Amino acid sequence: MPLDERVLCIAASHFRKVGAFEGFYNPVAGDREALLDPAQYRFLPRFDIESDPEWLQLIPYVVLACGPRLFHYRRGSSGTEARLRALRSVGIGGHISEADAAGGGGAYSTGMAREVDEEVSHAAVVRERLLGFIYDPRTLVGSVHLGVVHLWELAEPLATPKESAIDEAGFAPLMELRNEREQFETWSQFVFAEL
Repeated sequence: MPLDERVLCIAASHFRKVGAFEGFYNPVAGDREALLDPAQYRFLPRFDIESDPEWLQLIPYVVLACGPRLFHYRRGSSGTEARLRALRSVGIGGHISEADAAGGGGAYSTGMAREVDEEVSHAAVVRERLLGFIYDPRTLVGSVHLGVVHLWELAEPLATPKESAIDEAGFAPLMELRNEREQFETWSQFVFAEL
């Protein structure tokens, strides 16, 4: 994604007003709607906000699962986020672009579906649910992004990368991945703890 693209974000002041947190947060009734209130959405140039903690870029972080097995991969050198390269991940997703709002549907859900479709082909989704939110201001990446974690349960453990930025992909049991958590980006580590 080019840095001049306009991406979906919310003001950090709105995040604090709704109820700021650090780490993983499993939302109580009303919190999801408050955090993801379309009236609070702004599309701003990515270049301007990539290091500005006054704006939080909304990032859908989709975890693909089949029973106790999770899809995982290593971020390759061709990924757009240099600060995450070579780390392992269980989340698929990325920035929501202003173009995702063009079709008249919800920009967030349209962008999430586009991001997953760009990155992997996968077996049929039999159930989808929101797991929670991630905010990790301890890192430069985490301080300007708000992760929205979704769990997509698949009919079969099948997912094939479509991008060269996704290396060493496959499915493995959650317990096995937890034992290797130090190799994973912090957002994945939060997901392991929640699951």
